[in-house]
Amino acid sequence: MSGVRPVTRFAPSPTGRLHLGHALSAVRAHDLARAGGGRFLLRIEDIDGTRSRPEHVETILRDLEWLGLEWDDLSFQSERLDLYAAAQARLADLLYPCFCTRAEIAASLSAPHGPAPVYPGTCRHLSPEARAARMATPHGWRIDMARAAALAGPLDWHDAGAGTVAADPLSHGDVILARKDAPASYHLAVTVDDAAQGVTDVVRGVDLFEATHVHRLLQALLGLPTPLYHHHPLIVGEDGQRLAKRHGAPALAAMREGGADGRALADALRRNMLPAGFRLGEA
Repeated sequence: MSGVRPVTRFAPSPTGRLHLGHALSAVRAHDLARAGGGRFLLRIEDIDGTRSRPEHVETILRDLEWLGLEWDDLSFQSERLDLYAAAQARLADLLYPCFCTRAEIAASLSAPHGPAPVYPGTCRHLSPEARAARMATPHGWRIDMARAAALAGPLDWHDAGAGTVAADPLSHGDVILARKDAPASYHLAVTVDDAAQGVTDVVRGVDLFEATHVHRLLQALLGLPTPLYHHHPLIVGEDGQRLAKRHGAPALAAMREGGADGRALADALRRNMLPAGFRLGEA
């Protein structure tokens, strides 16, 4: 993408407070855009209606301002539902309804594969009559990965750290593209949003590296451009476990309210200098 001004984004979910790991991603995305004279976008991923909270949006904005980061555009996924519906409609021939609960899926997996259990395709094998009889039941929509991968053919993407990576979406099985409780899954929403917003460079943690296999497939199926990916190491605690909201990671808001200097923290993150008790994990 030589000569193209970079467009990056930071896309938090307002389901809790930001922590140091979020700050690292935001700083790196912001600085990549600014270094190339480009644009830094803030996108609030708020389509999880059961967990998203308006008060968390306000806290996110205050945290980023505290870090000294300025964004060029602010958007909300909840205002983009028509884009996800249109993408789902284009993929309709490759999708099937899934009525399984998480408990049912877990019970059917005697030998899970990969970093997360792979859906065994239970509902893919339902007869048309069986599907029709259950359509009034809450359900999500899964992509028939074997058919989709065959249609797309061989794919790859370029990662700033790993070089050219051959996409292997089949290893993820028939992922959900529309959930029972949300109009789009993370996979579908992020792929559509990045293309619609002209994102050229995706900066995110290495924990999302594997998801790129699915995103590259969706880009091919929907005729969307493929950005350059920058997957950075995660911040981990003394026990080597990555920071997460559910694990009680220290919140930026708590640091801010305690009088810490946000701009100094951002500068330290730029130099990979972390507060005591934290370090960068493996790339």
